Amino acid sequence: MIELRNVTKTHHRGETEVHAVRGVTCSIEPSSFNFIVGPSGSGKSSLLYLLGALDNPSSGEILVNGRSLTKFTEPERDAFRRSDVGFIFQNFNLLANLDAVENVLVPFLPQGVSSQLRDEAVELLKQVGLGHRLHHRPAHLSGGEQQRISIARALLKKPQLVLADEPTGELDSKTGAEVFQLLRELSSRNNATVVVVTHDQTYFRPSDRIIRMRDGQLAPTE
Repeated sequence: MIELRNVTKTHHRGETEVHAVRGVTCSIEPSSFNFIVGPSGSGKSSLLYLLGALDNPSSGEILVNGRSLTKFTEPERDAFRRSDVGFIFQNFNLLANLDAVENVLVPFLPQGVSSQLRDEAVELLKQVGLGHRLHHRPAHLSGGEQQRISIARALLKKPQLVLADEPTGELDSKTGAEVFQLLRELSSRNNATVVVVTHDQTYFRPSDRIIRMRDGQLAPTE
């Protein structure tokens, strides 16, 4: 599904060049569960943002289902992010003045929300255990409940690719385990490919693909 060919990313900070990703070549299978791991500053999040077309590589090529992200126009990149990718971040990114249902629907508000889409949002919230919290705003929800909303929001579009950057970083271990179990169940149901950046290896399973990074490069498999 995803193929990276000698991908690099260099950030320019004044006269300093920061080589965040250095010649990464690898493939990610469809409907698989993948982790990107490594020490702070190893390029994990930079690689994740490149996969989601949130950033452009400095060189190399990224192919998704045979389509080159690096050759997309900006409107094509916007359409790819909007339709094909579900993003889950550590800080939830919920809007304080909206309730749970409305926060799930946020990505669709510019195009208008049909009654069917609203019903699907409600059903997803029920699936993630928030059927009793549909009309609560973020300030009245726990961190785990807020993350469940962000997961429902990411999955409402039925994405082929789910990208999560430290999705349990603000959660306790029990809630974190519940979030990963939920991610696995929903990704299996939707046949989605999941790529997660994390520091916590307790969530790994033998069937998972582990992509280890160090200094912007792929590290040897342990």
